[in-house]
Amino acid sequence: MPLIEISHLYKTYTVGSNRIDALNDVSLKIGENEMVAVIGPSGSGKSTLMNIIGCLDTASAGSYRLKGQEIGEYDDNALSEIRNRTIGFVFQKFNLLSKLSALENVELPLIYQGVGGKERTERAQEALRMVELQDRMDHTPFELSGGQQQRVAIARAIVTNPPLLLADEPTGNLDSRTGTEVLKILHRLNDEGRTIVLITHDSGVAAQAQRMIHINDGKIISDRKGGAE
Repeated sequence: MPLIEISHLYKTYTVGSNRIDALNDVSLKIGENEMVAVIGPSGSGKSTLMNIIGCLDTASAGSYRLKGQEIGEYDDNALSEIRNRTIGFVFQKFNLLSKLSALENVELPLIYQGVGGKERTERAQEALRMVELQDRMDHTPFELSGGQQQRVAIARAIVTNPPLLLADEPTGNLDSRTGTEVLKILHRLNDEGRTIVLITHDSGVAAQAQRMIHINDGKIISDRKGGAE
């Protein structure tokens, strides 16, 4: 069974008297432990697709199954629960809370899950060790480089041990060397069994994935093997 199964998906917005088809008859499957890049220019529909996969938005029509469950059947509370326990998010702008330390930022998803203080701290420390930031746990975002902030964001995304990690332009605010380091971490997480979906406009980043799905004008125009082994 695929981890993600999307069939004839549509997403339509109405702006004034204009109808915008953000997604138009999209179908795809992503298996467990795949590393897939969704690539396309601005306005292509890739971010809309990510929002639906991440249960941040719902489709206008069509089917989206995650771990065999039809997502369209869930209410907002159930979708929030799925996001918290099944999906980890990594964003281009890091989205860290500036007044909290790296450790406290990583603990946040566990607080929402009701995990107790001792276990919460231990799991957050382990997540930071996994991204090689064990010596920066007490630093705030302002005391960290861009690459270090993104690694904190990755630690926060994986601390709940989700099977699916969505990375939206994870190297977009980083220089090439630091971006390469972040991609190496994502590869390692994939090797450890997580499914990774990269959203990017950068063909070089997309080529790092096992598979590249090109999207334009709301439609998948190609789905082919990437450069990663």
